[in-house]
Parts: sequence; structure tokens; C-alpha cells
Amino acid sequence: MKPDDFTLFARVLKERSGLALGAEKSYLLESRLLPVARKHGLATVADLAATLRSRPEAPLVRDIVEAMTTNESFFFRDTKPFEQFRTIVLPQLLKARAATRTLRIWSAACAAGQEPYSLAMLLADEVRLAGWHVDLVASDLSTEMIERARTAVYTQFEVQRGLPIKYLVRHFEPDGDRWHLKPAIRDMVQFRTANLLEDVAGLGRFDVIWCRNVLIYFEQVTKTAVLDRLARLLPPDGFLFLGGAETTLGVSNSFEPLADQRGLYRLAMATAVRG
Repeated sequence: MKPDDFTLFARVLKERSGLALGAEKSYLLESRLLPVARKHGLATVADLAATLRSRPEAPLVRDIVEAMTTNESFFFRDTKPFEQFRTIVLPQLLKARAATRTLRIWSAACAAGQEPYSLAMLLADEVRLAGWHVDLVASDLSTEMIERARTAVYTQFEVQRGLPIKYLVRHFEPDGDRWHLKPAIRDMVQFRTANLLEDVAGLGRFDVIWCRNVLIYFEQVTKTAVLDRLARLLPPDGFLFLGGAETTLGVSNSFEPLADQRGLYRLAMATAVRG
């Protein structure tokens, strides 16, 4: 790939998704963007770059960004955060929200829906939530991923990645080599298209935000901006889940980690008072 073509694609990706690509990722651009070029009737990635320069139209830009953004996910990924949610976060919120009996949870960058559906299955088992109203919102930059998440249909390989057998038997229906999530769980999740680089205040405020394995793809300044944006959507006693390789330390003053609870954060005192 020509250096100027790489620079063009890298700039568009950073502006639209926050994804920062080093020059060593040139091979990745080539392999992922060739299908995009052919979809638009072009023979090569070089032709795609030339078209992008002359006609930077929304559908073309969207297809380029969606081809490059990471959509890796699986059910109950890493296990530990879901246990933290059940044993630490939920008891505190059940006590704090006893008057309203309402919870709002957001799964940001939800890919094909495995994370929010994992939460939905966990919540469906919670007898402590009887009589409560729970809003479970999930979002992703990719319209293609959101549409796929809404269908809630997964391959045998996908349901074998982290999904306990009890949930597979209880909440899924087999269909050949595919598995369909039953409506009772599927309908618990509201899906939205949202870009974390933009104003997401329209989604409302949340008691818990899951934004796991997203910040690792951003540069420092972008991480700070995203975290500060998320902080504005949380109440003083809200919680933020990040991926195991992510941290707010040295990145944002809006959050502080819970002691001995990797990946789990609360608003920093100054931020909570200001909010």
C-alpha cells in the first residue's frame, strides 16, 4: 500500500472511530479494505483510496470504518466482571435505588450483542430484581453489528465461547448450526447506534456503564475525552467497567478504581460532587 493511501485511511479511521493505526498495520488495512473496494465496484484498495479522495461520501466512509473497527466479543467475556456486577455492584444499587426500583445499564461498543445479552441472562436470574424496572441499553459504532445483534442469532462456535451450558439450554433455540436467543432475553436489550467520540448525552444517564476493551485502541487524548464524556452520564454512586488491560489512572481524573477490584471504577470524589 502506498504511504499516502495508508495516511488517508488512517486519518479517516482516527477521525470517525478514534482507532489509531501504526504503519505496521498496513497489511491489516489491505486485507480488510479489499472487500470494501469490491463492494463499491473497485478493483483494488488503491482505487478505493482514489475514490475516497474524490468522493468522500457517507456510505463509503461508513463501510471503511466498519471494516476496520474491531468487533470481537463473546458471552460472559472474562467472567470476573459479571461476578463483580452480581456481588458488588448490584447489592449497592439495590439499596441505593430502593425508592425508585429502577436501574439503567449501558453496554457501550457491544459488537454482536454478546455482552448485553450476557447481562440480560444474569439479570433474568436475579430474584432480587422482582418488581424492578431495568433499562438495558447497548450501542455500537457499527450499524452492521447493531443489526446483527438485534437478530440475536449465533453460530455454534459463538455460543461455545464463554456461554454456560445452563444458559444455552434455557435461553436459546437450535436451528441447524445456528442458535436463536429466545425473545424473553432478546427483548430485554435496547440497541442504539452511537459513536463514543461524539456527544452521547442523548442516551440518558446510567447507573452502570460497561465500556470494556475499547480504550486500548485509542490514543491518550481520545481516551481522556471518552472517559470524561462517560463520567457525565453517571450519578455520584454509579459504576464503570473497563477491560482488564485498561485503566483510568494517568488518563482521566474523573474516575478512581475500587480497591482490589480490577476493571471496576467509581467517580472520583471531586467529579461526583461536581456532578
